Amino acid sequence: MSKSIPLKFVVNGKPTQVSVPPMKRLLDVLREECRLTGTKEGCGEGECGACTVLLDGQSVNSCLVPAFQAEGRKLITVEGLAKGRRLTLLQQAFVEMGGAQCGICTPGILVSSFELLARSKGCVPSEDEVREALAGNLCRCTGYQKIVDSVRAAASAARRGAKSKAAPRAKAKVAKTARAKPRAAKRVRAKAPKKDAARPAKTARAKAPKTRTATGTKRRSSR
Repeated sequence: MSKSIPLKFVVNGKPTQVSVPPMKRLLDVLREECRLTGTKEGCGEGECGACTVLLDGQSVNSCLVPAFQAEGRKLITVEGLAKGRRLTLLQQAFVEMGGAQCGICTPGILVSSFELLARSKGCVPSEDEVREALAGNLCRCTGYQKIVDSVRAAASAARRGAKSKAAPRAKAKVAKTARAKPRAAKRVRAKAPKKDAARPAKTARAKAPKTRTATGTKRRSSR
């Protein structure tokens, strides 16, 4: 076997460093060096999908990926789907609806289904979409219908949960808008009418009528 090399990558949100031969299968690195045994080996040829993991958000058969290709990348295994000890809606649906059988193929199916739901962005995929997404995952225990139903039930539950969370936020936003004080309207200051350029003509002063005096001189009578 070739000489080991140091590799750094992130598994389920945790920075990880291992020293392994570059061509060692990623499946073996996860199970042996990382102690993540949830990822199973079925066929070892990339046909069954039991070893499916997410590599930078895309599903891959880890039995076909050499370890050196994981350098500096992000991986998610079936152990990384749940938050702590609480199962996700997808995992709960598999348990409640009989989507999980012997457990060999289930980890890979869960990872592939997780990728599908993340890609759907809140929409419920159709049966055909689910079957197409899981075409690379083989199961010998069930007729696939329960698996398809489990995936779609999880998507529906997630959609209802998103709507119920959005409703209070929408109501709070409406209430906040209603409480907001309306802005005072700008006062329009009436402009004084412009003065005419030409001033009004002065009123002509009436002249007193002229009278003749005894001396014959003109004299204005005063009122």
